Amino acid sequence: MSPEDLIAVEEIKALKARYFRCMDTKNWVGFADQFTPDAALDVSGEMGASAQGGGFVRGRSEIAAFVRGAIDTVTTVHHGHMPEIDIVSPTSATGVWAMEDMLRWPEGSPIRTLHGYGHYHETYEKTEGRWQIASLKLTRLRVDVEMAD
Repeated sequence: MSPEDLIAVEEIKALKARYFRCMDTKNWVGFADQFTPDAALDVSGEMGASAQGGGFVRGRSEIAAFVRGAIDTVTTVHHGHMPEIDIVSPTSATGVWAMEDMLRWPEGSPIRTLHGYGHYHETYEKTEGRWQIASLKLTRLRVDVEMAD
């Protein structure tokens, strides 16, 4: 790897950290800003046909609105681990992140908690000097759900 590639990898790691922080703190403007304007989100394996658009969403504002609609009232903690980042060119990259999340719904919800494990499969683009997520697909290995009584 060149020194430029190593810098790009660190910048992409910081991008993913901001993604998680903004999602968990419900900073939806900051969350949307981590995506390219025409970014694609695929959570079809998690939400399937029951989700708006079958779990496929395009556009940074639409992605932020979709995620906000799913978890705005939910206390969430997301962690990304062991990134595998490949720099394809000075302005494009791919990555796979192991992930774990814990979600806790408010009192009165039919679900109490969800503890999940899986991977984020992503592509990145660098425009105007900064990296953003161009596509994101979430795949799950395991999901433990506790329903309310």
